[in-house]
Amino acid sequence: MDSLTAIEVDITVELGSATMPIHHLLRLGRGAVIELDTTETDPMRIYANKTLVARGEIRVEDGRLSVEVTEKHVRTR
Repeated sequence: MDSLTAIEVDITVELGSATMPIHHLLRLGRGAVIELDTTETDPMRIYANKTLVARGEIRVEDGRLSVEVTEKHVRTR
């Protein structure tokens, strides 16, 4: 088990995405709002090393934000 503690995994949680031309991106200022392709009720996507592994929901407890895994993604080959 000790050898597993040395393995690094990059975890990414994606709430949604947006596509825009670079010139729009460069014009964004502080406080700008970017409309995403999801709603607040859609599950977030959870990636490990850029591979989708699960979906989840945002939780707020005692002022702390967390992600609760609600569905594991089964990868088929």
